Amino acid sequence: MYSCSDLKKGLKLMIDGEPHVIAQFDFSKPGKGQALYRCKLRNMITGSLFDRTYRSSESFEPASLEENKMQFLYQDETGYVFMDNRTFEQTTLTDEALGDAKYFLIDNMEVEILLFNERGIGITLPNFVELRVSKSDPWVKGDTAQGNNKPAEVETGYNLQVPSFVDEGQIIRIDTRTGEYVTRVKG
Repeated sequence: MYSCSDLKKGLKLMIDGEPHVIAQFDFSKPGKGQALYRCKLRNMITGSLFDRTYRSSESFEPASLEENKMQFLYQDETGYVFMDNRTFEQTTLTDEALGDAKYFLIDNMEVEILLFNERGIGITLPNFVELRVSKSDPWVKGDTAQGNNKPAEVETGYNLQVPSFVDEGQIIRIDTRTGEYVTRVKG
């Protein structure tokens, strides 16, 4: 069990039978009375965000979550299908559970799947992914009013800004944490 003194940003708790993560945390101690712990909590299943205030005497149950290394197989009408390489069991995650991470998935990619009651609720990607540029406008010499960047789309449908020297068909490395261009990959 966690006490209020254990609360911090990123801590995962069970509240009302569902896993929540602390998105924001604030501690205050009024002149007299108990200390107050103000938390902004995100439901890890629905994604909803809400505020709660706790007193120092309260305790919390840790969220019963597990992470499994899985391999991305394919996408179909039900969602994105992943397979556990040890047990060969498959798990399907929805668009909502993946969020923007769906734009960085490539076939056979190894990822960490966050499971709650054997149901996938989230994903942790590798920090960097290499994708091929599928659409990019040609750069026009002297077109530097916007800097040296231009819009591009990669093979998964993700749109980002890339340097002017990046052309269609080239492979680029993208930081999955920020969604930004890192470098061009030789190959």
